Amino acid sequence: MSATARTSKAGGDRGPAAGSLRADATRNVAQIRAAALAAFHGRGLATPLEEIATAAGVSKATIYNRFGGRQGLIDAVIEELVAAEMYAIMARAQRVDDPWESIATYITDRRDLQYREPAFTDALRMIYPESGRLVALARAATEVTASLIRQGHDAGVVRRDFTAADLYYADVANGLALLAEPTPSREDYDRRTRFFLDSLRPR
Repeated sequence: MSATARTSKAGGDRGPAAGSLRADATRNVAQIRAAALAAFHGRGLATPLEEIATAAGVSKATIYNRFGGRQGLIDAVIEELVAAEMYAIMARAQRVDDPWESIATYITDRRDLQYREPAFTDALRMIYPESGRLVALARAATEVTASLIRQGHDAGVVRRDFTAADLYYADVANGLALLAEPTPSREDYDRRTRFFLDSLRPR
């Protein structure tokens, strides 16, 4: 066999192998993302990586190889899981001119997302502070919450002693109750949201 033929054959051998490797890596990433979204959606961000790996049909080491661990995996899926909707909630509330309707819309939408998405409470509590996207989301939500409450105070439609920290702790308590107790009916849940909103009115 000539040198040219040997080179051509060698190059041909390398091409499919590299292509297969890339295809396998792409497939692994897609499978891990899908498994993580399903697991986090059902059980929150603390779902064991072993379970995600099993559901994806890969080893736990593959998750570390492709995403660098839990924080990298969270960063890869949090936008689709929670962040995109939370940013939309913030933007929608800020577009409402009436100060009371603005904060009522914001709180109602937050609690609606919390009812549907267990990972919301984990994101709210920022239980993985090394996740850059979680940190950015938490900071943005804190700023918007403080701004809406301040507007409510200035307009006299929200009680003066209600703070952003109060909403945070109320949402954490609500989220932990949703995780620990049987899920209430939507009717009951929305009724309690209305009770909570009523408690924010000035006395």
